[in-house]
Amino acid sequence: MTDSGFYVNGKRFASKSDYEAALDDKKLIDEIRSKYDFNNAESIMTLYRDLSASKFRFRSSLGTDFDDEVFELTRQIKAGTFVSNDGEDEAEEKSSVFKRIKKESKKKPVKSKPVDLKKDSTRKTGLSKKKSLDLDSMSPSMREQVIAEIKKSERKRKLFLFILAGVCVASLGYYCVYYFYIERTERTYDQWAEIREADDANVTPEQRIKQKQINYTDPTVVPDILEKYKTLYNKNKSLIGWIKIADTNIDYPVMQTSNNEYYLDHNLNQEYDKNGSIFLDMGCDVLKPSTNLICYGHHMQSGKMFGKLGEYEKESYYENHKFIEFDTIYEEGLYQVMYVFRSHVYTSGEIAFKYYQFIDATSEEEFNSYMTEMSNLAYYDTGVTATYGDRLLTLSTCDYQEKDGRFVVVAKKIQ
Repeated sequence: MTDSGFYVNGKRFASKSDYEAALDDKKLIDEIRSKYDFNNAESIMTLYRDLSASKFRFRSSLGTDFDDEVFELTRQIKAGTFVSNDGEDEAEEKSSVFKRIKKESKKKPVKSKPVDLKKDSTRKTGLSKKKSLDLDSMSPSMREQVIAEIKKSERKRKLFLFILAGVCVASLGYYCVYYFYIERTERTYDQWAEIREADDANVTPEQRIKQKQINYTDPTVVPDILEKYKTLYNKNKSLIGWIKIADTNIDYPVMQTSNNEYYLDHNLNQEYDKNGSIFLDMGCDVLKPSTNLICYGHHMQSGKMFGKLGEYEKESYYENHKFIEFDTIYEEGLYQVMYVFRSHVYTSGEIAFKYYQFIDATSEEEFNSYMTEMSNLAYYDTGVTATYGDRLLTLSTCDYQEKDGRFVVVAKKIQ
């Protein structure tokens, strides 16, 4: 792949196809901005619901940035920190009423003492303390109309305050729960990391040499669990390994069960947790071992789990994060990033390259076919290639540029 140097909105795209996709997204985003009022909370919430329902389809990272912008505005609205223009119509309505009052007063001048709003019930109009209304100078019908408008405005104000209070309470509750899960998850992972580091520090040189002598040719022989994972394995028998990318937040235990659903919403202590856990595909076998080990993790807005994996879209990020440490509980491993691409989950009847079904290659021809498919999808050329017999690691997370989208990083085991 060549460095084409295509730019849209100051953002660089490596290929002409990506550049054209970004241009399409820019046009779509401009149309959306013209249809939705970004100064109006209700309009923003409507746009948020439309985006959540996949009414608009984006094909580039411009779409992701726009989606993040709308999400942030929505968060502000739910938190009660967004300032909207909902009160302008009401103010305009009041203004028109008082213009009519002024006109009526000029038509029928009557000498009477003005009524100070501070001493009269009409203070509810929300006018400044320096303003006052001469109700006695009005005709009975006009006076009734003004009072009706004042009461109507007051009802609207109370209703708005009531709704705002409800939104604030709901938002506060949501964020309390959200940050409770985040704090609990971080505390749990910190504890596991401390146990792992302490156990690893106690491993003797003789034990390290023995651990490297694993015989994969005899499937009946199960190697010993690495010393640094024994304590953690006894805490949760679903532990299958540990993944780490230096200088990132990705530093997590990896779990595996007989299905690919449980750890979508459970943590290491098997408690409900919307962050879920990093887990290995149920079809993978670390002892066989499988040709390709596939790890899944949520793309959390907080950046937890695989929330930052999408940074690999930028080649500069890859240059600083070329290597992935992935240990199984039986063997340490180091992998080098090979391909980075986007895909999505296809229906069972669709004929397409389904990276998530590539676990074991039954022949060299099949292996090479998968490598070609990945290379064609890749954002840039890393110069790293694989041959039949190499062992691979695939990291997969959700991608919101399209429905059922996925962001994928594939690496090759180098030691």
